[in-house]
Amino acid sequence: MGSKVNKTHYGYYFIAPFFIGFAVFGLAPILYTLYLSFMKWDGFNDPVYVGVANYTRLLHDSFFYQTIWNTLIIWVLSNAPQLVLALLLALILNEKFIRGKHFFRAVYFFPHIITPVTLGVIFSLMFDWQTGSINKLLMNLGVIDDPVNWFNSPWWSRVIASAVICWQYFGFNMIVFIAGLQSIPSEVYEAAEMDGASKKQTALHITLPLLRPVFLFVFITSVIGGLQLFDAPLMLGDGPGNTSRTMVMYLYETAFKNFDYSYGAAVAYGIFIVVMFFTAITAKASKLKD
Repeated sequence: MGSKVNKTHYGYYFIAPFFIGFAVFGLAPILYTLYLSFMKWDGFNDPVYVGVANYTRLLHDSFFYQTIWNTLIIWVLSNAPQLVLALLLALILNEKFIRGKHFFRAVYFFPHIITPVTLGVIFSLMFDWQTGSINKLLMNLGVIDDPVNWFNSPWWSRVIASAVICWQYFGFNMIVFIAGLQSIPSEVYEAAEMDGASKKQTALHITLPLLRPVFLFVFITSVIGGLQLFDAPLMLGDGPGNTSRTMVMYLYETAFKNFDYSYGAAVAYGIFIVVMFFTAITAKASKLKD
C-alpha cells in the first residue's frame, strides 16, 4: 500500500500571490515611508539622517492641527446625515409592500461607483458663483438676488465637501443596513406581532437593537475612511484660509508639491496615529470588546 501524498503545502501556493503583492505594494512602501520619516530628502539629493526632527516639527506644526480640525468637521457634517438617511431608506426599502425597491436600491447605490474626483468636479461646477446651476436656480426662484460665492465661505465650502461625501456613500451604507435587516429572523417579528407590538415599537425595541453590530461596523469604517478624505475636497479647493484642507491634502501638498518627501512621510504616520486614535475611541465608546 503506497504512502499518502502530503498535500498540506498546496494551500500556500494559492495564498502566495496575495502575500507577495502585499509585500511589494503594501508593506515595502510602508517601511520605506517610515525610513524616509527619519531623513531629510527632497527627491533629488541623497537622503540625510535627521533623527526625529521631522516628528518634532510635526508636533509644532499648526497647519497640521488645523487640517485635523477641518477633517473632523467635514466628517461630522457628512457622516451624521449619511447614516440617518441610509438607515431610513434601508427600513423603507426592506418592506415587502414597496414596489420597485430593487430599482431604487440600484439608483441610490449608483453614486458610490462614481469616482470622488468626478463628483468633486460636478459639485464644483454646480456651485460655481458665476456659471453654477445652483446660483441660477436660486436666482430664478427669487431666493437670492446676486450670485453667492459658496467656496469663499469657510462653512459653506465645508458643507459642500460634506454633501459630496454624503451623497457618494449613503447608498453603500444603505445596502449594508439592508443586509443587516434581512439577517434578522422573521420569527422575531412574528412573535412581536402576536404580542400586539406596533410598527414603532418593533423598530425601536427589536430592529435597532439587533442592528447594533451592523451600525458599529458602518460607523467604524466611516471613521477610518472619513479621516482620510482627499479626492473630493481636493477638487473643491482649500476654501478661504485653508478651511477645507484635510490631513491627506496636506500630506499631498507637502510631499508632491513642495517636494519635502521626508516631512510628508512624517505627516503620513501622523495621520495614521490620528486615525487609530479616533478608531480606538469609537471602539471603546461602543464597547466593541463586549
